[in-house]
Amino acid sequence: MRVLFIGGSTLTIMTARTLLRQGHDVVIVEQDRERIDSLSEDLDCGFLHGDGTRPAILREGNPNGTDFLFCLTGNDQSNIIASLVGRSLGYKRVITKVDDEELEHICFELGLTETIIPDSTTARHLSDIVEGQSIGELELMIKGDARVFSFVARESDEGQAEALLLPSKTRLVCLYRDGEFLLPDNGARIEKGDEVVLISHHKHLAELTERWGR
Repeated sequence: MRVLFIGGSTLTIMTARTLLRQGHDVVIVEQDRERIDSLSEDLDCGFLHGDGTRPAILREGNPNGTDFLFCLTGNDQSNIIASLVGRSLGYKRVITKVDDEELEHICFELGLTETIIPDSTTARHLSDIVEGQSIGELELMIKGDARVFSFVARESDEGQAEALLLPSKTRLVCLYRDGEFLLPDNGARIEKGDEVVLISHHKHLAELTERWGR
């Protein structure tokens, strides 16, 4: 897959390194030429020098040939503007980072439904540790090429779980039905509205996303 990042932030660099190891095509848009020169010594990826909120730069980023646009600068307003411009230019999926929680509902109202708030995610992680959740154990189990994928079952998905015809290296983990956690047995049935949780090899994520959406 091809991924375009707006801003050479620490989060961008960490994510880009992981994607490059997995064989993905990565391009980073950065305004600071010295920052690009420094990053190019460490990252084997493409770079665009310019303002990622500008339509001309985002067009140069190839909207039709890019699978993900990540807006990860250190400025919430710039991330929102870049996301809106990117969406208008036809980027398939746009992920917006904001640090201010009060901006989250604004993003949703603007149609930016894939919004991440790093501090909130970290706070939930820390509170789970206090609550005694086995976060470390889970992270040790779900590692390497394994990924978790979930979707809400549609009417066409109803029936025996085996009838889902999942890709290789993909298994049904659990279901949530009306808020209740269910462990599927051999005769498990899928009902419309169930949240279905799968574990799969990361190479099948594109196929799963195409079939069920994010």
